[in-house]
Amino acid sequence: MRGVCKAFPGVRALSDVNLEVRAGEVVAVIGENGAGKSTLMKILAGVQAPDAGELRVDGAAVRLRSVADAQRAGIALIHQELNLCDNLSVGANVMLGHERRRGPFVDEGQTRATAQAALARVGLPVDARRPLAGLSIGQQQLVEIAKALSIDARLLIMDEPTSSLTQSETEQLFGVVRELRRQGVSVVYISHRLFEIRELADRVVVLRDGCNAGELAGPDIEHSRMVALMVGRDVERFYQRRAHAPGEVALSVTGLRTAAWPRHAVDLQVCAGEIVGLAGLIGAGRSELLGTLFGVLPARGGAVRVRDRELTAGNPRRALELGLALVPEDRKQHGVVLDLSVRDNLSLPSLHRRARAGVFVDDGAERRLAESVVQRLSIKTPHVQQVVRYLSGGNQQKVVLGKGLALDPAVLLLDEPTRGIDVGAKAEIYALLHELAGRGLAILLASSEMEEVMGVCDRVLVMHEGRIAGELPRAEFSERRILELAVGAGPMAAGERRAQ
Repeated sequence: MRGVCKAFPGVRALSDVNLEVRAGEVVAVIGENGAGKSTLMKILAGVQAPDAGELRVDGAAVRLRSVADAQRAGIALIHQELNLCDNLSVGANVMLGHERRRGPFVDEGQTRATAQAALARVGLPVDARRPLAGLSIGQQQLVEIAKALSIDARLLIMDEPTSSLTQSETEQLFGVVRELRRQGVSVVYISHRLFEIRELADRVVVLRDGCNAGELAGPDIEHSRMVALMVGRDVERFYQRRAHAPGEVALSVTGLRTAAWPRHAVDLQVCAGEIVGLAGLIGAGRSELLGTLFGVLPARGGAVRVRDRELTAGNPRRALELGLALVPEDRKQHGVVLDLSVRDNLSLPSLHRRARAGVFVDDGAERRLAESVVQRLSIKTPHVQQVVRYLSGGNQQKVVLGKGLALDPAVLLLDEPTRGIDVGAKAEIYALLHELAGRGLAILLASSEMEEVMGVCDRVLVMHEGRIAGELPRAEFSERRILELAVGAGPMAAGERRAQ
């Protein structure tokens, strides 16, 4: 790709960007949210057309007017949000759109055999006739890769492929990538997890503000150099934590039972000015606990009090009234309305506070709120009327966070608040959380990133199978202690098992 340019209304996404990928090479493309990574990959995959620049495959100029054109050129994009059909079989998903045919009819046997061969190539030992719905997220990720290989793709674009995977599934994916490289398949790998980049990439291409910021290769691929190129400065202290004296109890939970783990009761407290982490393995019940606290998921018993006022289970409106706000994990599904503006999204939960006569929205107040939040969170948008769909993932996440803060909550529930966020945006969010805690906000933060939990929180509650398996004060933080509790092997968890 040479001299690639692309602009959207009010935003210049790419300016004279170059990218070269050789056969059998893993090239990582990294940069802060809004740097232009996704736009560049969509152009390479035929999803969008460039405004200027050229693309060459095997030295010959090509024009990719569609995804089909890119696939014919041997290029396939594997999106972060998997594009699979739960109601079809594994094999049908692998071969969807290019089934083997006998005249006007689908040749079921040949289609299934081709799918099975593609599945074997990625090391997924499942029957192609099996329903896709029964597979884990990691297995579905491998189905997406098999789908790309079934069209003889020679260049795979992987966008945040490990964001929802367990450690073992991530290691399996890495093994598949290395095997594909050995077979001569090229991979463009996009990830905010820089330790993955160090482990996998032969070369790193860094984008910043829609332009090439530099390249690294071999031993030069190391954390500080990548960060410096991404943000244009050295990030000396990523977690600039400031201790705050906790105040009165802001959130009190007694005997809460979730629908996911109805036999396991949860007790916890979060004080004003405190950041409490929820750690645990995927499936431990962190998201279910936060959703139940806020009322979007049903409770099976127990009591919740916010600032000593009782919260009725299953009532999000009452939760908002009492000062409880939730920032959900899946921003596109539950956090923002993509086709509404930044202004509309930021004001949605608090419209009633800006209504005249209880009916008409005060446009001026709504605009001032949006402009204030945009400035406070450094949301990169040309104006508050910009449609959220056209913002980068990191800036969409800031909009979700801004919606909660616009309510001036007493307790903020955060579910994976930095998922898919680059290092620069993470540092900004961490600084904001400490500022909020310093003002007396109580924060309950669920995260699957061990470094984040240990770097940001004052206390950590570790969940295992729907219960709090143990609590660690900051002085006792260690990856080993947290993991022991997360897998049910810690001393506190063992004691609970003996008691039962």
